[in-house]
Order: sequence, then C-alpha cells, then structure tokens
Amino acid sequence: MATSSGRMDGRSLSVLFVLCGAIFLEGIDVAMLNVALPAIRTDLGLSTGALSGLVSAYVLGYGGFMLLGGRAADLLGRRRMFLTWLVVFLVFSGLGGVATEGWMLLTARFVTGVAAAFLAPAGLALVTAAFPDGPLRTRALGIYAGIAAGGYTLGLVAGGLLVTIGWRWVFFAPVILAAVLLLAALVLVKDDEEQRAPRTGRFDLAGALSITGAMLLLAYAVVRLEHGTAGLATTVLVGAGGLLLLGVFVAVERRAADPLVRLEILRNAALARTNLTALLFIGAFAGFQFLVTLYLQEIRGWSPLETGLAMLVVGLDTVLAPTLTPWLVGRFGNTRVLFAGLATAALSYLLFLPVAPDWTYAAMLPSFVLVGMAFALAYGPLTMASTAEVDEREHGLAGGLLYTAIQFGTALGISGVTAVSVVAGGAGRITLDGIRTALLLPIAAVLVAALVTAFSLRRRVSTPPNAPDAPEPQAVASA
Repeated sequence: MATSSGRMDGRSLSVLFVLCGAIFLEGIDVAMLNVALPAIRTDLGLSTGALSGLVSAYVLGYGGFMLLGGRAADLLGRRRMFLTWLVVFLVFSGLGGVATEGWMLLTARFVTGVAAAFLAPAGLALVTAAFPDGPLRTRALGIYAGIAAGGYTLGLVAGGLLVTIGWRWVFFAPVILAAVLLLAALVLVKDDEEQRAPRTGRFDLAGALSITGAMLLLAYAVVRLEHGTAGLATTVLVGAGGLLLLGVFVAVERRAADPLVRLEILRNAALARTNLTALLFIGAFAGFQFLVTLYLQEIRGWSPLETGLAMLVVGLDTVLAPTLTPWLVGRFGNTRVLFAGLATAALSYLLFLPVAPDWTYAAMLPSFVLVGMAFALAYGPLTMASTAEVDEREHGLAGGLLYTAIQFGTALGISGVTAVSVVAGGAGRITLDGIRTALLLPIAAVLVAALVTAFSLRRRVSTPPNAPDAPEPQAVASA
C-alpha cells in the first residue's frame, strides 16, 4: 500500500483516513457528551447520580470489553469486527438521540462503549497491517494518533455548538459520521491474507467471560472512587471481586488449549511500561481537562461553548502529531520524544497551578498550548510502542491492552480529581482551593510517567538516536 518510493499512495491514504475517522468518532463522541450533560439533565429531569451514570455506563462498556474486543479482532477478523461494531455504534448512538427516559440513555451509552471497545483495537490492528514496519508505519501511526487525540479536543467545541441547537444532535451527529465511514470502509478496508485465512481451534469462552467480568467490576470500582469515603466498603468489595475474577482468568488461560490471551505477552516489560505510561499520562490529562472545565464553568460562569473555544488551542496536536512527531521519532528515537511530551505536560499543569478567580485568558493560554504540544509528542509514540515488540498476529490484543490502559486512566483521573476537589473544597462544594489542590494529582501522575520513561532512557543511554530511515522496532521498543 505504498509507492515504490516508500510513500503512501492515494488508496493507502484513503484507507488510513477511514480508520482515523473511526477513532476520531470515538473521541468526539465522548467529548461532546460531556459538554451536553447539563442540557440533558434539564430536559429529562435526571438526578446527579443518573447524569454521572451516563459517563460511567460508557466507561463500563469500554473498559469491560476492551481486552475481549482486541482478541476478537485477532481471532475473528479485524475487518469483520471493525465493520460489525461500527454498525452497532451507529445504531445505539441514534437510539441515544431519541431517548425519552434516563434508562434508555444509560443503555445506549453502555452499548456504545462496548462497540468502541471492539472498534478501537480492530482499527489500530488494521493500521499496522496496512503499512509495512518502518518509517511508513511510523508516519501512519503518527497521523492516526494525532487525529485520535484531536477528537477529544475538537469534540468540546463541536459539542458546545451542537448543544445550542439541541442536545440530541450530540448523538445524531456521530450517526451521520459513522454512516459515511461505514460506506467508505465497506469499499476500502480489507483484511490482509493471514486474517482472511480460516481460523482453527476453539474460542476460549471461559477466558472471555472471566476477563470481561473482571474488567467490568474493576471499571465500576474505579468509577466509584469519585464518591470518596461514601460507600467505601462497596467499592472495596467490587474491586476485590474484580481482582478475584482476574485471578480466575489467569488460571483459565494457563490451562486453555487455545487461550484468549497468551499470558507471555503480559510479561513483556516494554509493553508493561508503555501501558503504565499511557494510563498515567491520559489520566493526568483527563483530570486536568475536567478541572479546567469546572474552573471555567463553575467558578467563572462560562458557557459550554465558551469553554470549548477557550480550549480549542489544545487541538494543535491534530496538526503537529501527524507532521512533526514522526520526524522527531525518526531523528531522536521514540523514548526521547515520549519523555519530552511528558515533561511538557508536567510544565503545563504546573503553570496552571496558581489559577486565580480573575485570571485572563492570556494567563491560561500557555498551559493550553503546552498541553497540545504534550499530546502531540506523547500520544503518537505511545501508540507506536504499543505494538512494537508484539507479533503481527496479536496487534489487536496489543491495541486492546493500550486502550484498556487509556480508559482506566481516564476513569481514574476524573474520579481522583473529583474526590480530591470535593474534599478539599469543604461541604461538598467546588471551590478554587479545591481545584488547586486537585491539580496536584495530574502533576504527580505525569511526573511518575516521566520517571518510568526515564528508566527506559537510562537503559538505552549507550544506544545512538535512530536515523530517519531506521527500522521501526528499534525506534519504539523501549517505550
């Protein structure tokens, strides 16, 4: 899918942008809903708990089924899983738009999360299968990661605009985009020869049930953290149940003739560092973004549209990630670029720490610009590293591991800063002191991520930077 010069031809670019469109759809869907929550509450008369449940339902579906989704892409065919679950995403997003009761929205969001859990790893595996290992794949993954990150930032603005028309358009707009992507994917996206070959062996049903149950319980325990000490016993029991099922899953996989997950992949140290870094980096960003939203809307009284426009500059990663990041990775190596991104994120959050009730937009702008640069430098290398030391046949599973880390990081980040900001604010209120105290959590998380990456740098200190045309595994394996 490349020209003789090693460049992408028209068809390969078309395939890439269809796959990018799907991951963009996922990001923009989440961001737009977050902006629309107050309007949904007003129209449907939902309680605060039900409103929080709309976010939690998606997290449960996404986090609970991600590993199963990743392995299903490898076993049952990446194209088949991609197309099937894109249809499910389309249908249930539309059902959310016509919902008249809270339970209908909750169901729609849960199933949409499940659909995303199958879509995301299948899409990433299709990208790595479509482009040969090396600079071409580096560029493709840079574009893919940049557009994925752009969905979360541009979704804030799009959500603000759509809510002014009506909150139901936050659900209908993804239906239109999903329909266009589906038509294009049916024509353009193909499985490679190995994926088209018939599969042998049995599907590991016991492994699928145990890992899905474990992920659902663990995701629910994470979501409950935002309630602080209220219902702590239940949170601990749910988490313990998730860990118990995780132990059952490991025992099942050790004895299974055709395991759902080859346990050796979990012993890959580079892969473990990559996923831990992704969890911490995305968790820090999610927590920071949530606190900024609270500050602008709850403290300053800005509208959702004003908030989205204020943070639009964060979307500069959509431009930088596909263009600058692949060049930097080729020049300096994946780990160095990732470390630079984490350091930039830490600086951004530190600059926002002295936030005041009368801050001008000019005072906030440096933090927002640096967040966009951090995403451009870190998200692409993390995506590249997630499949670097993994067999091509397990790229769906590797993608599932990455997106599981990202989703759990998002849930942990938001739950953590919510709990800290409420406790620090006193009397359950959101205050500026509470926001400042909670900002310490994203700062700490991203500094720990930087330390994890620095450990990789120290191990490779004697390795010279990669040349622009160096093979990709050497560039990304150490993240």
